[in-house]
Amino acid sequence: MTDHAHGDRAAAEEEPEIWTGRASNRVQWLLACAGAACLALGIDLAVESLWPSGILPLVMSVVGCIAVGLLVLFGTLAFVHVAVKVDKECLEVRCGHIGLPRRRIPLSHVVDAAFAPLVTPRHWGGWGYRWRPEQGTAVIVRRGEGVVLRLGDGHTFTVTVDNAESAVRVIRDRLRLMRPSSPA
Repeated sequence: MTDHAHGDRAAAEEEPEIWTGRASNRVQWLLACAGAACLALGIDLAVESLWPSGILPLVMSVVGCIAVGLLVLFGTLAFVHVAVKVDKECLEVRCGHIGLPRRRIPLSHVVDAAFAPLVTPRHWGGWGYRWRPEQGTAVIVRRGEGVVLRLGDGHTFTVTVDNAESAVRVIRDRLRLMRPSSPA
């Protein structure tokens, strides 16, 4: 057996069957509270319907507060944390407590993985599920380290996750095992 083949088998034995990682952002809870406050204000306005200026401004205020409250509340709760799982076939990203939005990327579609020491919401235009034509797509829940996947279609996918270097190492090992190098 060659040293290369022995090294691949040893690496496969050392790596976990399934790698998991998480990242969270406590600031999102403050935004969720603001969304809940807007929702409560809309409900209060609907119940206490004593508006001297008429029914139309009241309806617009109630609908506006409830809509903003629900959007902010659910939009922030979806990105309080992210869970990343890498198995032998794919990388899966689940957001929030119910796991939505979710993104599943088969490793067969991944060309390479890179460690990003500092991913910031500012570079992506905020927290959440982001898309920028010049950068690709990303799930950003906090400022910090992340994984950047280069996909076969030329796009990239970035996710902030704790212990991102370990995730990159596992993904690269899996890619190397999927695509053994040809003898020279």
